[in-house]
Amino acid sequence: MLGIYSFQKFSTLDFPGRLCAIVWFSGCNMRCSYCYNKDVVFGKKQIEEEEFLEFLKKRVGLLDGVTFTGGCPTMYPNLINFAKKIKEMGFEIKLDTNGINFEVIKDLVEKKLIDYIALDFKAPKEKFYEITKNRHYEKFEKTLEYLINSDIEFEVRTTVHTDLLNEEDINKIIDVLIKKDYKGIYYIQNFFETDKETIGNLPSQKRKLNISKINKLIPMEFRNF
Repeated sequence: MLGIYSFQKFSTLDFPGRLCAIVWFSGCNMRCSYCYNKDVVFGKKQIEEEEFLEFLKKRVGLLDGVTFTGGCPTMYPNLINFAKKIKEMGFEIKLDTNGINFEVIKDLVEKKLIDYIALDFKAPKEKFYEITKNRHYEKFEKTLEYLINSDIEFEVRTTVHTDLLNEEDINKIIDVLIKKDYKGIYYIQNFFETDKETIGNLPSQKRKLNISKINKLIPMEFRNF
């Protein structure tokens, strides 16, 4: 069973260079304090797989792709079959992932069911549990190494709320990416203020990240700053 919480019919922002629909999957194996998709993380399945596929059939030739996000899409092993059905219709697929479920990600890549991955590097190892409430940093690291050594197009990104992560933390992440020979762009995303209550009920940031203190040793872009 797939835990599809909801879907958005159209987006120009979520899949680089493509027009896409977005599918939100309920549930997550992390509890990041800054997450504002609280309703999705703690939500249950609300949409049947076939309902989305029927919608998608009407968008052949109009949309380029589909973005899987959440929550955590890779919590569902039958994501593989769902992706196959979408690919058979001629759509590309982007996956947003925290990298914890390595085997599902590897399966999607090896079966050529994914065209682009956005991998969230939540925090350096020392702060990983504090930020995510998940103790499996080594599983994330395994996924990172696998993607670096694969041919898949992917990006690494970190969301920053400065009550949780500071400039030193970001520089530690950059050091890891350099040591692992990451060649892509590293995206640093400023926490996006919304009216939604976050999982950790975080207040607004007292300050933004000081970009001048970031070691710009690899290609990087700053989003929402």
